[in-house]
Amino acid sequence: MKFLDEAKVYIRSGDGGNGCVAFRREKFIEFGGPSGGNGGRGGNVIVEVADGLNTLIDYRYQQHFKAQKGENGSGSDRHGANGKNIVLKVPLGTQIFDEDRETLIHDFTKVGEKFVLAEGGNGGFGNAHFKSSTNRAPRNANPGQVGEERWIWLRLKLIADAGLVGLPNAGKSTFLSKVSAAKPKIADYPFTTLHPQLGVVNADGREFVLADIPGLIEGAHEGAGLGDRFLGHVERCRVLLHLVDATCEHAGKAYKTVRKELDAYGGQLTDKIEIVALNKIDAVRPDELKKQKDRLKRAARKTPLLLSGVTGQGVKEALRALADVIGESPVSAKAKSAAEAEPWSA
Repeated sequence: MKFLDEAKVYIRSGDGGNGCVAFRREKFIEFGGPSGGNGGRGGNVIVEVADGLNTLIDYRYQQHFKAQKGENGSGSDRHGANGKNIVLKVPLGTQIFDEDRETLIHDFTKVGEKFVLAEGGNGGFGNAHFKSSTNRAPRNANPGQVGEERWIWLRLKLIADAGLVGLPNAGKSTFLSKVSAAKPKIADYPFTTLHPQLGVVNADGREFVLADIPGLIEGAHEGAGLGDRFLGHVERCRVLLHLVDATCEHAGKAYKTVRKELDAYGGQLTDKIEIVALNKIDAVRPDELKKQKDRLKRAARKTPLLLSGVTGQGVKEALRALADVIGESPVSAKAKSAAEAEPWSA
């Protein structure tokens, strides 16, 4: 498995060390007194965005992460050592949800960003901490505080500037392979794409990242086909390129099917800027192409672009339209390096 975009993980921060009750009893010291040290602080659980990671596959094989406990205090005023922190490395675009899968704890949008997910428990005070002018020989110490523990969900949403949507076999993977160095699987049967793909696109000197997700079919929001679980990867996109197959039975109905699934998913996907394109125009006769274009224009209420991912006709115009929407400063500052990483290649 090369791609994993969701994982359930158990985390626990370290307990604090206990304080110590001890007294000095050296031969040549007239007044000994209390000398119990404090316990060390437990380690924190920290989540950090690592450059070069593209998937949560590491959390498929290990789901339990526990930080080190703080050491107990000891005599001669020796404090216990603090427990070591544990750092969970995640890819850019990861979100942390509570166990209910609805409460968002944190959303990572920058490489190197860190978030303390669970703080370690404080160490207990030793009896030396409690000595005073009126309490010369305290015989009490505090236990260390217990660390935090919880189950969380890690969910990855790709950082891309533009997203490809459409029915299965609409030519999305072919389009991505034509405009970028990505090598998605291409075949003449539905659901060839089983996980999202990223590609870096250059349009007239302007670079942006294009995401291709598995195709949607009617009822995807209810789990039909591969479902709509991958739509989360285009939530962050500024613009959607909706590809409609010119060889399908009715281009307008095909368009409405996908729009219905986008609306049922939510996430404000239907509010995003959408560029509609009629793909595979090289595979239909001119009279049939005109019918399909008119059907799609009525359904989308805008004039669609005409293109062919195989011959390259109309592809540059589509890329320019995407680049104009994205602008000079893409939303994904580090997306280029993420997209060029090897695990994205099929």
